[in-house]
Amino acid sequence: MDNLKAIIEALIFVSDVPVTSSRIEGVLEDVKEKEISFAINDLIREYEERSGGIFLKEVAGGYQFRTGEAVGSWVQKLKGQKQASLSPAAMETLAVVAYRQPVMRSEVEKVRGVDISGTLRGLLEKNLIRIVGRKDVPGRPMIYGTTGKFLETFGLKTLSDLPTLREFKELGE
Repeated sequence: MDNLKAIIEALIFVSDVPVTSSRIEGVLEDVKEKEISFAINDLIREYEERSGGIFLKEVAGGYQFRTGEAVGSWVQKLKGQKQASLSPAAMETLAVVAYRQPVMRSEVEKVRGVDISGTLRGLLEKNLIRIVGRKDVPGRPMIYGTTGKFLETFGLKTLSDLPTLREFKELGE
């Protein structure tokens, strides 16, 4: 296919969520996933080399166009938005869920030492965490985990991209 990169670029551009190689393969029925991967890697390299305002990044198991940090404030100004932020309590709760998932509310509260019902509700509303099931214990409490939106928001390919405890200690030194 002569215009494979252009087609893939357009598919990723119009998607609201990261697009997987297999999803692209489903759209381009006659193209093998290996060809798609080569085309995506070429696109990633081309965007990196031109050092423009946007780049292509693998996040949340798929590919998505992102704006560079250097132009972020201009994009926010155009869109009339302030940068969305989470309170320290929400960040702490989210970190506990991310690192200990699947996790019950009581386990997060034990780590944090405070009631997290409001914070948990806010993270659910922002679609950063989700209910992944119920624990098979008396009362069948809900258990929580992170979402694809969490990975997308923090620019992670997978949960294994989260920094380790050792990396946190090295940052502090």
